[in-house]
Amino acid sequence: MSERLIECVPNFSEGQRPEIIKLITDEIEKVEGAKLLDVDPGYDMNRTVVTFVGTPEAVEQAAFNAIKKAAELIDMSKHKGTHPRMGATDVCPFVPITGVTEEECIELSKRVAKRVGDELKIPVYLYEKSATSPERVNLAKIRQGEYEALPEKLKDPKWKPDFGPAEFNPKSGATVIGVREFLIAYNINLNTREEKYATDIAFELREKGRSARIKTDDKFYFKSEEILKYKEGNYPCGNCDFVGKTFQETIEHCKKVHGYDLIELFELNGMDISKPEGQSVKIPGLFKHCKAIGWMVPKYDRAQISINLTNYKVTSMHHVFDKAVELAEQRGLRVTGSEIVGMVPYPALLETGKYYLRKQNRSAGIPVKDILNTAVQSLGLNDVAEFKVEDRVLGLPKNSENSLVEMKLTDFVDEVSRETPAPGGGSIASLVGSLGAALASMVSNLTAFKRGSTKEQDQILSQAAEKAQELKDALLKAVDDDTNAFNDFMAAKRLPNKTSEEKLLRENAMQEGLKKAVNVPFNTAKLSFEVIKLCKTVAQYGNPASITDVGVGAYCAFTGVKGGIFNVLINLKDIKDAQFVEDIKLKCKQIESEAKKELKEVIDMVENKLV
Repeated sequence: MSERLIECVPNFSEGQRPEIIKLITDEIEKVEGAKLLDVDPGYDMNRTVVTFVGTPEAVEQAAFNAIKKAAELIDMSKHKGTHPRMGATDVCPFVPITGVTEEECIELSKRVAKRVGDELKIPVYLYEKSATSPERVNLAKIRQGEYEALPEKLKDPKWKPDFGPAEFNPKSGATVIGVREFLIAYNINLNTREEKYATDIAFELREKGRSARIKTDDKFYFKSEEILKYKEGNYPCGNCDFVGKTFQETIEHCKKVHGYDLIELFELNGMDISKPEGQSVKIPGLFKHCKAIGWMVPKYDRAQISINLTNYKVTSMHHVFDKAVELAEQRGLRVTGSEIVGMVPYPALLETGKYYLRKQNRSAGIPVKDILNTAVQSLGLNDVAEFKVEDRVLGLPKNSENSLVEMKLTDFVDEVSRETPAPGGGSIASLVGSLGAALASMVSNLTAFKRGSTKEQDQILSQAAEKAQELKDALLKAVDDDTNAFNDFMAAKRLPNKTSEEKLLRENAMQEGLKKAVNVPFNTAKLSFEVIKLCKTVAQYGNPASITDVGVGAYCAFTGVKGGIFNVLINLKDIKDAQFVEDIKLKCKQIESEAKKELKEVIDMVENKLV
């Protein structure tokens, strides 16, 4: 039930006039389906970072509208600020959150870039995952020289814009657009006020690592910034004032005077002596796509490790958190918890919850909200401030407030009982099928990883529980889908039909509505059949004491199959596409036949265990 969601984080070259920023963000809020999350102005930087989310269609339109309004209101020829910049809309990244592929997001970024170039006559460069060449991946490289360098830069064929004119736009400058990974701003809290400890751990965690140090006995022999002061005729020794005219001369000095082989010491400490002179030597950190520093936070009266995770799909919060706990303990410290700054993508927090469930030898086949709560508790996200999942998680699966599945059980039953035709049998079939999946999950979780269970049972039933949760959620969604499909058909039926054109449009809309009214219950039947097969697995491997629950689940699922098929067949009779009708009838017959066979096998297992 995850919605299709994209985040957009445009940076505008205005941070000193709130009224201008408001006019720009108004353009975002005008677009239905776009939600403004944050507006972060910086006065000295004279720059504002705006964050909004929405459906792909809404984000695409809102981004263009905001860029257009910024071009109208901001004059780059008069702009001054401390932050690097090259345009009124300096950079506009898109970030896929849920339900949208990276490729779809890249195509969206290119469509926006083309509109900006064609309609607004602003030079546009594509960067990060949208980049058209390796030289344009890095934002800093594209922006080198900033706004002031654009007149000459645009004359260079190497810097021809990806979209828009290769001409200097003195008012709007140039814009950089592209797709990047979601950046999670994440802090880990320590039970100390000493910043140096947080910094030390940060150096261990971050990809960049730390300046290399070579330790011999109780002395630090070299650190990287000293080693790479090396220039022609200037190769200092780290233990005395000797300076060799060549590197070899310093090596021989160290062997003779101090008894050390400098080359071996470099290699033992992970230092690459093949690096060009003048470059710093670093011992790499533990995690890719991880940036980190240590600082003291007076507000919390503690030190923090401040982290940016630039690709949570490679380096996750839970792996960094666990390693920070280990490194803190080595230094006699405690990690007291952590905090997420801003928003976090639903898949990131979900995977963290599953990770800790696996560590606890528990199945991840439990409701989503329970998995997310496991993540919140395990990371200590309530340590310094309350963390509300519903407010802080982007792409969180949720139903609309007026959906059937959000009603109280008594209200839902009452709604079914009224004289309205929907919700009807199709919605009930979906609901009953979902209850069958819920029972399969329950018995799986009651058995897996419990005393007396085998490794085979743990693996099979853990997977069964996760699959059951997926089927449960999909069938719950179908409760509303079935009613909505019926309402859509009735809306088509009410279309005007006086003229021949109106009659044709009405007839086509009704036929499409009928096909939708068929496809939803047909999907219910297919999903419910999968639940029956899952019940068969659970009946075989689950706790015998819960065998009757599996039997009830299987019967519920068969009701979902049969109920779904009933609703398919009643709508097929008015569909004029003969081939469509024949195909669906054949598939329904096959599903029902196989479902009866599977149900019998499940019930036989149940009844045999009851004897």
